[in-house]
Amino acid sequence: MSTDIRITDSHCHLDFPDFDEERDQVISRAVAAGVHRMVTICTRLDQEPRVRAIAEAHAPVFYAAGIHPMRAAESPLVNVDDLVKLAEHPKFVGIGETGLDYYYTAESAEVQKQSLRVHIEAARRTGLPLIIHARSADQDMARILAEEYRNGGYTCVMHCFSSSAELARAALDLGFYLSMSGIAAFPKSQDLRDIFASAPVERILLETDAPYLAPPPHRGRRNEPAYTPHTGQKAAEVFGMGWAEFAAQTEANFGRLFTKAVL
Repeated sequence: MSTDIRITDSHCHLDFPDFDEERDQVISRAVAAGVHRMVTICTRLDQEPRVRAIAEAHAPVFYAAGIHPMRAAESPLVNVDDLVKLAEHPKFVGIGETGLDYYYTAESAEVQKQSLRVHIEAARRTGLPLIIHARSADQDMARILAEEYRNGGYTCVMHCFSSSAELARAALDLGFYLSMSGIAAFPKSQDLRDIFASAPVERILLETDAPYLAPPPHRGRRNEPAYTPHTGQKAAEVFGMGWAEFAAQTEANFGRLFTKAVL
């Protein structure tokens, strides 16, 4: 795997305790593997200072912040102005992750919907991309994204996309992006790979969602940004492209969407 090829891990969680004992080394291994840029995601605003500090301490790391849908009912509803204020930081490059998760937390669906709309408004005001988590909520997700887009445009990535072809098409029709995680490299994920194959390659990003969802040959172990190329090489096959060509394409895609994440 050539380290002359540079790619971006568009979604990871470097603040999670899984990395506490070797965070610097994890980042160094990523860079050595050709992952020259990482976006670490804050899922609870009370953790934002910690996530920000990681980005400030490491040149290749940028960050985004929001309230994960599974956390939406645990704290007061997030304020648009607070998110806009956080976005003033030079290394703050996205809004979220936010979204809907009815698999684990269907009981808080209404709060999740309110929180999602707040994050969308923050993305609209700041011009930064919205980072969406969607699980077992395809119909509501497609409806809210479209309703809000009619109220004013915004940009968006469907992070760790593993939902239906219908939600993929709804997102793509709005001009949004789909992100491929280690799930797309799992042997039994052919249906998901087929969904990605039908998308424009110009709308594809790569991510790890580390410490979760390690791709083969690391499946079942802690994931880390250095493993992004394993997903990327499988993704290149999906699109019938060479690894270098596909990596360059995803770099261009990331730069087009995450306009503040400039090294």
